[in-house]
Amino acid sequence: MRYTAKELGMNEERITTLLSRFGDTHVLVVGDYFLDRYLIVDRSLSERSLETGLEAYQVTEVKCSPGAAGTVTSNLRALGIQVTALGVIGEDGMGFELLRGLRGNGVNVEQLIQVPDRFTPTYTKPMLQEGDGRIHEIQRIDIKNRRILPKPLEEQLIRALHEVTPFVQGIIVADQVQERNCGVITDRVRGTLGELALAHPNKIVAADSRVRIGEFRHLVLKPNVSEAVHAIRPDIPGQEIGRALVEESGRALYQRGRKPVFLTVGAEGILVFNAEGITHVPGVRVEGPVDIVGAGDSTMAGIVSALCCGATYAEAALIGNLVASITIQQIGTTGTATREQVLERYWAATF
Repeated sequence: MRYTAKELGMNEERITTLLSRFGDTHVLVVGDYFLDRYLIVDRSLSERSLETGLEAYQVTEVKCSPGAAGTVTSNLRALGIQVTALGVIGEDGMGFELLRGLRGNGVNVEQLIQVPDRFTPTYTKPMLQEGDGRIHEIQRIDIKNRRILPKPLEEQLIRALHEVTPFVQGIIVADQVQERNCGVITDRVRGTLGELALAHPNKIVAADSRVRIGEFRHLVLKPNVSEAVHAIRPDIPGQEIGRALVEESGRALYQRGRKPVFLTVGAEGILVFNAEGITHVPGVRVEGPVDIVGAGDSTMAGIVSALCCGATYAEAALIGNLVASITIQQIGTTGTATREQVLERYWAATF
């Protein structure tokens, strides 16, 4: 069934009450912490390399911010949620910048593990400013760990999960690294998260995963269309994905884990799958240009924050949609939304 905000019973008093509880809520974000490193390149200043004859881009500004799991923490902090970070980063300059960004946002980094023999995963994004003023991203440069996470680090992560879980209301799992067992969410860590979710049924434990969303058990899931379908039907080409297949995939993911599935369908909003069936919570219409980078992270932050504060599944999906509708309008940066902005967007929103 498809519902609007009014049909969900989400009036101004209800959303205000839910948002007011955010400040008393603590969420653990476990997963792959990346540094987003933007290089602003002014092409009018380009030089010619004497050695190669190739164009040498000139960087005029460097912007660093927490990425991947760090993006989730930024969105949670903007909403007023207390946040603890758990992951593994390197003892390098990128790690320094990442820690500085997390601390600057008020994230508790005491559980973030730094080691000398691992990279701090980094997305370096050159932003080229052309002579006519246009700015566009050129080839990205990625730094990731492509060696399996050592067992001692895995054990340290699992111990930290057991220690921190009793003191938080929710856990968000950010599984970003595609190479199996090379990131923080190894097979063993994933299994531990399922065990903790069963042992703590009153806590919200939710996962977002690039390529392994179908392997989580007992967790709330937030896949997009491609992630959901390919978890169930990896043989299906992208161009053949229709609404029936999307719904089939969402139902199958729910049947596997017996926890709600929040399947994002772009501008159309979210399909919620649970024991009651399928609920379509429509997206919030926005005008003008949009930048969808980080939209999934902001949606996840809104959903989990709301669930931790007593929202129904449909209400949480609506708040996730409201948060994302704000962040996608922040062009050229990974945006965030405050509680005040969410409330203002609710007043003005059309669905």
